[in-house]
Amino acid sequence: MANPLVAIVGRPNVGKSTFFNKVAGRKISITEDKPGVTRDRLYADAEWRGKPFTMVDTGGIEMRSDDLMWREIKKQAEVAIDTAQVILFFVDGKAGLTTSDYDVADMLRRSQKPVVLVVNKIDEFSEDKIFEFYSLGLGEPYPVSAEHGKGVGDVLDEVVSWFPRGETGEDDSVKIAVVGKPNAGKSSLVNKLLGFERSIVTDMAGTTRDAIDTAFEYGGKKYTIIDTAGIRKKSKVEDDVEYYSVMRAFDAVRRADVCVLVVDSLEGLTEQDAKIIGYVHEQGKPSVIAMNKWDLVEKDADTIKTFEKKLAEDLKFMDYFKSIYISAKTGQRTEKLLSIVDEVYAHARFRIPTGTLNDLILDVVRANEPPSYNGRRLKVYYASQVSVAPPVFVLFVNSSDLMHFSYERFLENTIRKNFDFSGTPIKILTREKGKND
Repeated sequence: MANPLVAIVGRPNVGKSTFFNKVAGRKISITEDKPGVTRDRLYADAEWRGKPFTMVDTGGIEMRSDDLMWREIKKQAEVAIDTAQVILFFVDGKAGLTTSDYDVADMLRRSQKPVVLVVNKIDEFSEDKIFEFYSLGLGEPYPVSAEHGKGVGDVLDEVVSWFPRGETGEDDSVKIAVVGKPNAGKSSLVNKLLGFERSIVTDMAGTTRDAIDTAFEYGGKKYTIIDTAGIRKKSKVEDDVEYYSVMRAFDAVRRADVCVLVVDSLEGLTEQDAKIIGYVHEQGKPSVIAMNKWDLVEKDADTIKTFEKKLAEDLKFMDYFKSIYISAKTGQRTEKLLSIVDEVYAHARFRIPTGTLNDLILDVVRANEPPSYNGRRLKVYYASQVSVAPPVFVLFVNSSDLMHFSYERFLENTIRKNFDFSGTPIKILTREKGKND
């Protein structure tokens, strides 16, 4: 299951990004004393009292502004609110309440989501500094100083208290997000897999407006398929409904176990397709490239080889890709798609035994020494796989600065040659021996 999502919202310049960076443990959002710096949503995984969650930082909400930039920021925040399990509402304890605070509070009440009211910039606590914020009608205000870390623990205690309990592991289905450009055949593929007409299928781009989850079983296995709206270039997103569809499609990727990118074979892999699969790659999700409308492609003995070569050129950043050539209309190879989904799902969750991993890495490092820089050479002492989905490997080294990208790539290729991680990204991290996180 995806981690609970915690949205951080409020008007501009109340310290949302400072809090986000403090909890994330690293500087992700740009923080400066200027409203409107954070425009898009930023995500970071965090954990408190053994409970993992994902934070999303949003731009400041100006409810009454007609400025184009503020409208776009408000849309981003609204999508974050719509997809969040808990909302952190930030207000400024030094500036006091404003009309904008009341406007945002009204919007949050309508969301019917749990809201934790955070009064930021309270360096020295006293009851009179937070008393006025009770008038927002959102319960007890939590005084904090995000800059100095004061009160942050109390806020996080309240946040995790709202997380669902006893649900982990109940849904053991494989969640498949079907993504791609409009009119690539996503809904047709979903209908073919499900065996009935669940989504409206027409030749008009943009019919599917929302991400819709449907559970089903095939071959004794459980799946949940997430049919999403087509993802267009930003310049072609012309109305609010379309905008929300795109944002929810990206959120579907975030909570999926496997992503299926549906590509129109007649068009080939376009720049927009590459951006979509790039987003999937960045999210660390295993994926399958489904080349649809294969029945309409004129073929000879080398057609698939030609297509595969072109995919390899266009997807150099993820040469681990898995592809299948299908026709959602005729059903050609659509049943085989699920077996490939199962395959990449398993690859993403495969764990290499520690002893085997160390034998491999240390042997290859001895046989292929890293290049030296300024008379210093990278030394690898130990390797460990610390997580799966995606597989993450940590190398304990003498100096992380000596790990060159090309050598990291060499080690990744070595791992892939010895173990089948096709269809899933893997990550290699370095940690200096003897240093704490």
